[in-house]
Amino acid sequence: MNFLDGSLFPENQPPLVITAAPYGPEWIPSDFPEDIPVTMEAQIQKAVDCYNAGATVLHLHVRELDGKGSKRLSKFNELIAGVRKAVPQMIIQVGGSISFAPETDGASAKWLSDDTRHMLAELDPKPDQVTVTVNTSQMNVIEQMDAADIAGTSLAEPENFRAYSEMIVPSTPSFFEEHIRRLSARRIQSAFQFYNINSYETVERLIRRGIYKGPLVMNWVAIGGGMDAPNIYNLANFLRAIPDGSMLTVESSMRNVLPINMMGLAMGLHVRCGIEDNLWNQSRTGKMSTVKQIEQLVRISREFGREIATAGQAREICKIGVFYDTVEETLAANGFSPNPKGRHQGYLLKAA
Repeated sequence: MNFLDGSLFPENQPPLVITAAPYGPEWIPSDFPEDIPVTMEAQIQKAVDCYNAGATVLHLHVRELDGKGSKRLSKFNELIAGVRKAVPQMIIQVGGSISFAPETDGASAKWLSDDTRHMLAELDPKPDQVTVTVNTSQMNVIEQMDAADIAGTSLAEPENFRAYSEMIVPSTPSFFEEHIRRLSARRIQSAFQFYNINSYETVERLIRRGIYKGPLVMNWVAIGGGMDAPNIYNLANFLRAIPDGSMLTVESSMRNVLPINMMGLAMGLHVRCGIEDNLWNQSRTGKMSTVKQIEQLVRISREFGREIATAGQAREICKIGVFYDTVEETLAANGFSPNPKGRHQGYLLKAA
């Protein structure tokens, strides 16, 4: 991205799109009973509350009545249908990490098979987005957490701690290329989760080869543990690489969430918050609900002079439902330079 004179002025920035992640699949209800919905009605109401607070994108996971995360697509379909009816303009983004949901104690970080993960493309009603990870990576979500962050929660229990610290995101080309094709065939947007420059560069190659022909909508995931550390140097390096036509949301963990979001606010990027990312206020004197986190970002953004995106504006910024016909159109729309012509194409000659 280019930061020209005036790029930090709010009148030259898009309205802020806030993604809410209120379901927190890594937690169990006793970790934060005041803010973890369990019944379907409560899970739908949580989406309504986040929308009313100012979030226009909902990062969606589902719970069973026993409080554990659900792997059943029927439950996803039920929640999507309920949210669609209650807040029809909210962008529904299904978390591709459905496999985090525990089947048995201590198995909370075991991923499902590729065939099962592909079934997210068959959800009905279909979501607007499904998050897509690219390239297999360590995902030790606990690495940068302080002991006090998880004290007294289920993540502090030895088996859960081990499972989440040892977690690996399996995402090889045979998975993510097919997954993107299936999502695109149903006109579901791939919301790319980028852990570093490498995963972004792989997606650029996918675009140049014609595997993905849609808007480049992405999260920079700065949580450490195999992913970028949450600091300005890593963020600036990432921003230098991505094109001006892309849409970037910043994401971090625990008490890094607010400062990283403030950087994003100031630079015209977009933000994500919620108990999936952080349980605490900034002084760690008390837990902070997803709605309170959204309200905090709304207040800070307005202090910056930057307005909050309406649902319609968020859909335009994310280019929901937009796909392109050709590689050339995709490159141009996203702000990439065209593919080189008249010389050896290297990776571009790989079979699509």
